[in-house]
Amino acid sequence: MNHHHNDSLTHLLRQVMKLHRQSIHLLTRDFDVHPGQPPLLRHLAEKDGQSQKDLAALMQIAPATLTVMLKRMEKAGLVKRLADERDQRVIRVYLTEQGREAHTAVREALRALEVRCFEHFAEEEKELLRQMMLRMRENLSTVADTMQPIRKREADL
Repeated sequence: MNHHHNDSLTHLLRQVMKLHRQSIHLLTRDFDVHPGQPPLLRHLAEKDGQSQKDLAALMQIAPATLTVMLKRMEKAGLVKRLADERDQRVIRVYLTEQGREAHTAVREALRALEVRCFEHFAEEEKELLRQMMLRMRENLSTVADTMQPIRKREADL
C-alpha cells in the first residue's frame, strides 16, 4: 500500500484529532475552557479537592505544566487552590461554581461531538473502529520498550 503523505492513516488520524480538539474549543469557548483543560475539569468533577501532585500524576503531565494550567484556570474563575488543612505543604484544587458549569458544557459538547462524529456509522463499524483503536493504543504503548530510537548517521554529527 503506497500512500501519499496526506493520505496516510497517521496523517488522517492527526487531522481528525485536530478537528475534534478545535470543535471542543469552539463549542466551549464561552466558558473560557482551553485545550488540555477538559480532562482536568472531568477529574475534579469526579473527585473534587485532589492535590496538585495527584492530579499531575493522574493526567500524566509534569507538575510544572499543571501549575501553569491551574493558574490560567484560576484566573478564569474555574478552579481555586487551597492549602490542605492538615498539611499546609499540600495544595488541593477545587472546582468553582463556574468550573462546574464549564465541566457540564464540556461534557455536553463531547456528547454532541460523539454523535456528530459517528453520524453515518453503523453500530458494527463503530465497534470495529473501537477494536482497531484499542489495538493501536496497545501497539503504541510498547514503543518505548520495544523499539530503538533512530540515530543520526555519523556523517550528520
